[in-house]
Amino acid sequence: MDRRTLIAVILSVVVITIGFSIQSILARPSPEEQAAAEAAAAAQEEAASAEQFQTTDPAAAADGQPATEPVAIAAPTGAVVPVPQDDISRQSRVYRNDLIEVTLDPVGGSVSSYKLLDHMDGPEPVDMLFTGADDQRAFTLHFGDHTAPPVEALFVTQQQSQNVYEFYRDFYVVGQEDKPFRITKRYTFQPGEYLFQLDVEIRNSVNDLVPLNFDGIAYTVGYGPQIGPVFEKLDQRTEFRRYLIYDEGKRDSAKVNPGEPEITTDRVNWVAVAGKYFAVIALTDNRELITALAQEPREGLPLGTQLFVSRPVISASSVQDTYQFYVGPKTQRELDRYDNAEDNVWLRQDLDLGKAMESRALLGWLENILKWVLQLIYRLIPNYGVAIIITTIIVKLILWPLMRKSYQSTARMQAINPKIQELRDKYGDDKQKVNTEMAALYKKEGVSPLGGCLPMLAQFPFFLAMYGLFNNHFDLRGAVFIPGWIVDLSAPDIIFSFGDFTIPLIGWTALRGLPIIFVATQLISTSLTQTPQANQSSGQMTMMKYGLPAVFFFILYNVPSGLLVYWIFSNVFTSGQQYYYNKIKKPEAPPPEKKGPKKRKR
Repeated sequence: MDRRTLIAVILSVVVITIGFSIQSILARPSPEEQAAAEAAAAAQEEAASAEQFQTTDPAAAADGQPATEPVAIAAPTGAVVPVPQDDISRQSRVYRNDLIEVTLDPVGGSVSSYKLLDHMDGPEPVDMLFTGADDQRAFTLHFGDHTAPPVEALFVTQQQSQNVYEFYRDFYVVGQEDKPFRITKRYTFQPGEYLFQLDVEIRNSVNDLVPLNFDGIAYTVGYGPQIGPVFEKLDQRTEFRRYLIYDEGKRDSAKVNPGEPEITTDRVNWVAVAGKYFAVIALTDNRELITALAQEPREGLPLGTQLFVSRPVISASSVQDTYQFYVGPKTQRELDRYDNAEDNVWLRQDLDLGKAMESRALLGWLENILKWVLQLIYRLIPNYGVAIIITTIIVKLILWPLMRKSYQSTARMQAINPKIQELRDKYGDDKQKVNTEMAALYKKEGVSPLGGCLPMLAQFPFFLAMYGLFNNHFDLRGAVFIPGWIVDLSAPDIIFSFGDFTIPLIGWTALRGLPIIFVATQLISTSLTQTPQANQSSGQMTMMKYGLPAVFFFILYNVPSGLLVYWIFSNVFTSGQQYYYNKIKKPEAPPPEKKGPKKRKR
């Protein structure tokens, strides 16, 4: 087989496979549904023992209507129940600024919707609360740790100001009915901010400790059942979940499985649940808190993802705890605002929220340069598909000095093909003799079969950097190149969806056009650059011509369409440049050296 081609093939497949493996190495594998269901059932059975034994009149479901007071039903001593109260409105409240729209629910003083107005999920804004049922909410309150059920009592709602909403309710411990205590949840939002503040205040009516002690835990604030936007499954390419813990400059990725939450009792800066483009980050600020990152199933969801912050037992008659949460996009410009107090309303600094973004340890510097170039071009021509094509041209110009040597080497090899064929015809099946004569021919003509190999490899760092850029660059999410076809450069293109059907073994769910176009351009490029060698049969040449594009077809079938746009046009430019050297500036094979008459010795 052609050594030059063989080396190129091996290096190409290895480099590209390693590049694609980066995502899967960092990604957490999707859990099996059966194991998840069993883990959830066990957790629910355990939580049932701490159930609040309360019911609510169905009439309370109507917004704006007074709700019938939850009634304690044979609650055991030590259970926490709400003090009966009439005429509590079930009507939700909506806060809206230029970035977010939050629906606040009096049930538990929770959040039933958290929409990001600048980011779309189809025709609607992205909802960071992905629920499978109407009774699933975020920022719920739990008496005890994360396994306890959420508080379902209705809270009285008060809007303190344009940006502040307050919910309160009185509770008591069964057996201590004469010692009620009040829980107040206060949400504070700010214009132009994805970060908001939640204050939890607990005040006893008597001069005694707050009676909340469940194995050392007073209460827990929980976010779940899943962060948005909506998805059907986590394929670790178009969507995934990361569980992150950050402390003192170090970010760790937690391993979370159904029934096996990651519980942290150490003081940390923040914990997060992050998707590909969005994240929920709880700022724990090195306080004495207990955090739990869980992956428990919930009704109507393909997978549950939860974040909990637990407060240790309260050693006072009253307390006010302040929590801050970032719920929004994973963009550098938004997350870095909290490294400088002057850049955000909350005056927070040095939070390092940018660490919630995907690691770019491999060629990150090159990826950042290409990102800057891409954004610069986009500001001039507001179409990322066009910007990718122009960026491809720029990369080709940068690599031109190296690539020219490759083109010249390929052209010179093709120029001496007639001589190569003569050697084959002359020596027939004597491959050893053919190889010997070929080596002599290469030396005589000043060419090398490996001359074009090294310059070709110079493209792969750019390819890997482009892969990382197209796979993680937030601005490419939903970026349309060709309406009706390439509608999201961060995801694979779709010509025809197979619906619920998945092709066995390879897992394809749709017919894609860009991989087919890529194969066509790769075949053309291979035809122009392929040079026969002495020990290479026609069958081997055919295999290399069609086999390599076929391998890449399967490898690249589900990559972001932006990457294929880059590689397709890279192939087009490469083919054009090689055609120029092969046909227009075709080098002539050097004429054989003429041997003059030997001089006679005198």
